[in-house]
Amino acid sequence: MAQTSPLTDEQKRRSLRPLRRLFPYLGRYRGLLAGAVFFLVLAAATTLTLPVAVRRMIDHGFSEADSAFIANYFTMLIVIAAVLAFASACRYYFVITLGERVVSDLRRDVFSHVTELSPGFFDRAQTGEIVSRLTADTTQIKSAVGATASTALRNVIMGIGAVAMMVVTSPRLSLLVVVAIPVIIFPLVAFGRSVRRKSRSAQDTLAAATAYASEHIGAIRTLQAFTNEALVTDRYGGAVERAFSAARSAVFARSFLTFFAIFATFASVVAVLWVGSRAVLDGGMTPGTLGQFLLYSVLAAGALGALSEVWGELSQAAGAAERLTELLIEEPAIAVPADPTPLPEPARGAVVFRDVRFAYPSRPDRPTLEGLSFAVEPGETVAIVGPSGAGKSTVFSLLLRYYDPQSGAVSIDGVDLAEADPAAVRRRIAIVPQDVAVFAASAGDNIAFGRPGASQAEIEAAARSALAHDFIAALDQGYDTPVGERGVTLSGGQRQRVAIARAILRDAPVLLLDEATSALDSESETLVQTALERLMEGRTTLVIAHRLATVLKADRILVMDGGRIVEQGTHESLVRKGGTYARLARLQFESGAGAFRGAAE
Repeated sequence: MAQTSPLTDEQKRRSLRPLRRLFPYLGRYRGLLAGAVFFLVLAAATTLTLPVAVRRMIDHGFSEADSAFIANYFTMLIVIAAVLAFASACRYYFVITLGERVVSDLRRDVFSHVTELSPGFFDRAQTGEIVSRLTADTTQIKSAVGATASTALRNVIMGIGAVAMMVVTSPRLSLLVVVAIPVIIFPLVAFGRSVRRKSRSAQDTLAAATAYASEHIGAIRTLQAFTNEALVTDRYGGAVERAFSAARSAVFARSFLTFFAIFATFASVVAVLWVGSRAVLDGGMTPGTLGQFLLYSVLAAGALGALSEVWGELSQAAGAAERLTELLIEEPAIAVPADPTPLPEPARGAVVFRDVRFAYPSRPDRPTLEGLSFAVEPGETVAIVGPSGAGKSTVFSLLLRYYDPQSGAVSIDGVDLAEADPAAVRRRIAIVPQDVAVFAASAGDNIAFGRPGASQAEIEAAARSALAHDFIAALDQGYDTPVGERGVTLSGGQRQRVAIARAILRDAPVLLLDEATSALDSESETLVQTALERLMEGRTTLVIAHRLATVLKADRILVMDGGRIVEQGTHESLVRKGGTYARLARLQFESGAGAFRGAAE
């Protein structure tokens, strides 16, 4: 299945209510939602009773000079205030809790979905931007689901209730307000669309700045080694300034929206008050009725004015929801078949490439593999060598089913990987990469990454087999010692042995070694090579090798060039042939690779 491309600008403009994506999350917590709505309505209804009390007090209490009557009304006002305070506090609790709960679920679901996307997606996506969506955008949504949505709903109820009570109080004056409402609402909607577009732009530019910072902080040692601190800071400063300019544009739009809404609503209140005062002077309305109507019109105007600000915040949240939706609708290129073919048990580890042609999605016109065919028997060790760009790493990517070939087939134990569940395929494979991924966790947790749930005894046994136990035990807290981000506190050889222990713990029938001893000193290379030999026992092993000294013990060597196998055989036979392999060996000889001297002579 092809991956879904990000929404076009036209699609974004046509996008219908991105916040509706949150409705299923709200539905999970009906209790919290019901509590929030109940106390919100109670608070609004309590507020709407205040003008009635004021009217009765003005028209009856003052005119009759009845102090007991006034005292009773003030007592009722205290009771109303207590109910309002209680309802508001409960509304706040339910609403904020609901917002936190929804955003926690949303973050988890987005992260879970992202981890299932195919590598092709990450070939074109920036990690920092994805992190920005998981943090900044979800925070924006939390504000919307919590305080902003609550404020919006409260003001909608207040506005509708106030207008209804205005009609009951004085139909004549209400007509003026009803005429003014469209004049206020329509520009609000138009400005709101502009705010949403500008908010989306601000969020995109902020995400770009975050992505830039994340990339360079992750490579801080390289940055400092080349003394490029000033260069990177200047470029990040430029990205931040662009984010600021976009945010300022969004803020200006929201400010103008707020100005228009508040001025228009309160100007209409002043007009209504002028007409009402004339009615009082003419005897057509009591002062208390005018006071009641005036309070309701102020409540309605305040609700509309608050909605203008809330509308801008909801527009920002809609932009954030839109960006998160782009992630959630992204489909993995490598999908689980509707009826996946199970891999046979017990696993044997037979690997076959049959006339495979493959080109990366980002370069469809430049095939990496062209008609590649080979078979690896269970328990056989096969090395893959060749110049850079020959397609060696692509072989591993297809075996792990990160991609599917355009034609031909890749199979394990007789099952075409395109017909199998990718997770089932990967469970049969252990890999020791050249660039080892060591996480910011303990040494033991990093080894246990190979098989979550493994016991401490199993973790230590794997570390002993990988010759990693001694250096781990010597750490301050042993297996519980944090190793830092990317294993920064470990040496290159130690990181490699942690990766080997992880692969041993996985105990998979197929082993992939991607130049696992590159860039190591002689002592570390000897230890790692010994650990690898233990790991390879009884497993089907494919080895990508740039340093040919690591493949001397392979059962067979495949020489790749231009996405094809151009030679195969043992080290000695290939050197004697004088072809591509012999040329690579000779180049390493002349660079001081003495391991080949005898074979070359």
